[in-house]
Amino acid sequence: MAMLWLLVLIVFYHGTSSNGVVTNVSNRPDVVNVGAILSHLSIIGKVAKVAIEAAVEDVNSDPDVLAGTKINLTMQDSNYSGFLGIVEALQFMEKDTVAIIGPQLSVTAHVISHIANELQVPLLSYSATDPTLSPLQFPFFVRTAQSDLFQMAAIAEIVDYYGWKEVIAVYVDDDHGRNGIAALGDKLAERRCKISFKAPMPAEVNRDQITDVLVKVALSESRIIVLHTYAGSGPDVIKVAESLGMMGVGYVWIATNWLSTNLDTDPQLTSDATENFEGIITLRMYTPDSELKRKFVSRWSNLSSGKSINGAFGLSTYGLYAYDTVWLLAHAIDAFFNQGGIISFSNDSRLTELKGGSMNLDALSIFNGGNLLLKNILQVNMTGVTGSINFTSDRNFIHPAFEVINVIGVGYRRIGYWSNYSGLSVLPPEILYTKPPNRSSANQRLNSVIWPGQTTDRPRGWAFPNNGRQLRIGVPKRVSYLEIVSQVEGTDTFKGYCIDVFTAAVNLLPYAVPYKLVPFGDGRNNPSDTELVRLITTGVYDAAIGDIAIITNRTRMVDFTQPYIESGLVVVAPVRKSNSSAWAFLRPFTPGLWCVTAIFFLIVGVVVWILEHRINDDFRGPPKKQVVTVLWFSLSTLFFAHKQNTISTLGRLVLIIWLFVVLIINSSYTASLTSILTVQQLSSPVKGIETLISSNDPIGHQQGSFARDYLVEELGIRESRLIPLNSPEEYARALKDGPHGGGVAAVVDERAYVDLFLSTRCEFSIIGQQFTKAGWGFAFPRDSPLAVDMSTAILRLSESGDLQRMHDKWLTRSACTQQGTKLEVDRLQLKSFWGLFVTCGFACLLALCIYLILMLRQFSRHSEELEPSGRSSGSGRVQTFLTFIDEKEEDVKSSSKRRHMEKASIRSTGEDESSHSYSSKRRHMEANSIKSLDISNEV
Repeated sequence: MAMLWLLVLIVFYHGTSSNGVVTNVSNRPDVVNVGAILSHLSIIGKVAKVAIEAAVEDVNSDPDVLAGTKINLTMQDSNYSGFLGIVEALQFMEKDTVAIIGPQLSVTAHVISHIANELQVPLLSYSATDPTLSPLQFPFFVRTAQSDLFQMAAIAEIVDYYGWKEVIAVYVDDDHGRNGIAALGDKLAERRCKISFKAPMPAEVNRDQITDVLVKVALSESRIIVLHTYAGSGPDVIKVAESLGMMGVGYVWIATNWLSTNLDTDPQLTSDATENFEGIITLRMYTPDSELKRKFVSRWSNLSSGKSINGAFGLSTYGLYAYDTVWLLAHAIDAFFNQGGIISFSNDSRLTELKGGSMNLDALSIFNGGNLLLKNILQVNMTGVTGSINFTSDRNFIHPAFEVINVIGVGYRRIGYWSNYSGLSVLPPEILYTKPPNRSSANQRLNSVIWPGQTTDRPRGWAFPNNGRQLRIGVPKRVSYLEIVSQVEGTDTFKGYCIDVFTAAVNLLPYAVPYKLVPFGDGRNNPSDTELVRLITTGVYDAAIGDIAIITNRTRMVDFTQPYIESGLVVVAPVRKSNSSAWAFLRPFTPGLWCVTAIFFLIVGVVVWILEHRINDDFRGPPKKQVVTVLWFSLSTLFFAHKQNTISTLGRLVLIIWLFVVLIINSSYTASLTSILTVQQLSSPVKGIETLISSNDPIGHQQGSFARDYLVEELGIRESRLIPLNSPEEYARALKDGPHGGGVAAVVDERAYVDLFLSTRCEFSIIGQQFTKAGWGFAFPRDSPLAVDMSTAILRLSESGDLQRMHDKWLTRSACTQQGTKLEVDRLQLKSFWGLFVTCGFACLLALCIYLILMLRQFSRHSEELEPSGRSSGSGRVQTFLTFIDEKEEDVKSSSKRRHMEKASIRSTGEDESSHSYSSKRRHMEANSIKSLDISNEV
């Protein structure tokens, strides 16, 4: 900042100027001073000059705009010089200028904006598109065109749309170029793309300098080139690229809007020089079609006639934005006066302290109404020739949009649009504004493009650089398992399964790949594949092939191809044959399962006995007989040979469920016992990785393998337990010695190595299941397009069967066959049948509950018959209940029937005696009555 102000102070010149405070006492003066800084002879400047003059004339001729006040426009020609632009800005500050249109260049805008901030004079630039001209740093700078931030967002979306991942940036090395390319890098990063090479050029570049830059570009891998420069130097870059053969097939050139500006402005260029531009994609700031725009375009030929010694020139979008800038300022000034604003200036106290010097710094005055005018500028809402003009909170126009143009032949055609609202589309943005925003990839679309070299095929976007350098591909120099990869003695060539796969995949690529295989390792120990991968990130190798497992920490460093073989970690341990014994029939079930099965046999027998005891004679008798019956019945169900019939519904329900359980257990036992007795069994004290984790025995692993890090970091095994082994012979020796003889309990290694190891060693075997899932792939630098193409080639090898044939050639061995042999099977455990036992137990419990409820109801009725008064004690009732349920149901019913008959008989006898007494009494009374009559007669 200090250097910047030093530059400003240096350009102050000595001269007379107005002094004191200048105040216009009139609310609306007759004239308002406005300055403009531009390069009159530049491609942008000559168009802007005509447009600004036309706009001032239109504003001054319309009394409704400023109510009689005129704009007094003073133009200064900076003549491509940033220095002159600064001097001219200072001159405007001495003349009570309320606003400055310009500057044209972003470089100049950075410096003048500091002066504008201090003196509170708004700057309105239609062409300084540097995105770092922030309102936070430069509050009095107002951009009246589209920011390069949106142009770079459009380019990033185009790159992503065509599936490219890397671009080369060729740009002018100043604020405009550097900051624009920085914005491009940020937008590409959002889409997981990047700038692989930056090629800056001087602002005033010559052909030799351009050649030097483009030669470096040609030596790079990427073929997607973004050219961000000025309209003056851009065509020279394209001409040099054409002479270097960089405009042919395979190249993609994306030019920022400098090219569309050239095509719009220079008719001579469009007819004579566009052949050099053929196939280039460029952008143009989008201005919707409108009546205002059509009228202004129709006036352009008259407005520009005679304005240039080089002949007529066309109207670019910069001219449209320059025209609207004047109208924007006019509306803001009108609002300024309507709000009571007064054009007045005051001395800057900090500059007054320097009064008396030779530079006359006190001549610069602060515009007192600067903040109010700036506020009104930002609040303008109007429709101009460029469309709707309305600022957002960050001082950008609403709905920024660009046209995407493809230069073809002697002209160009629009292939689509980009807008910040909906991305890439073939429909005009104003149509999409009426619909909900849709940025999905399926909704992004552009029309077909004719690329450099007159091809319509999408370029792949990269090529091997033309520097004569071959790809350095690292290959592990193994000392064991040479079938996988090995170096041929005395030569620089390699052989093995991995080499065959890589060679076959490269041969399927649609282009040649110059490469050289470079050995990695000392030849005495197997090298670390992780270290080989790391060397790709440092640039030692361009790629790596071999037995490289795709694991998490490696994917953070490089990109892998599609796996060409699956190879997870397994456990290898010694095994021995299991000899048959007299108790082999007990081996199918674990002790727990045997115990639970036996208990359920007894439970079911007891339950069925309870349910059948009162109604079934087969389940009655002396206690000894009943115990034998329960045991015999329950055990005979194992063979479905039970002779006792079940009568009760509940008993049959329990028995059906139990017989189903017995069927399943019986079938499982038979199958397991058959396997044990008919197939040779192998046993090992190691049952899998869980056994190794819980023990303290040493574990072997291959030298250089990722298995060591996995065991330590993921499974928590102490590093002191791990023994590195280099060859299959060391594997076998360590396993035979065992953990107590200086060897290892087991070896943990990848499945591909283990299959080769076991092909000739039947005394060892894989124990348990593969406990990781991984595969081998070829490693390339991050975002390498070659990794994608190689993955496609590997898939083609897999689909054609060639990959399997190469696997069979190198990795399939049959020296040791183990047909009919397998590891000792796991014994059937209780957890495999717990569902059956729970179901059966629940059925038994449910049946007993229902039976108990029924018995209680019957006992209640029975008790009322025996003891109507219910005076028996609790213990007596329990004893009576137990006696009741032990009695046969028929006997209980017979006893109940007899009691009912006896009660009926007693009631009948009582009624007879009562009737006989009444008859006797009546006869006695009748006899007495007759006797009295006789006596009376006698008397």
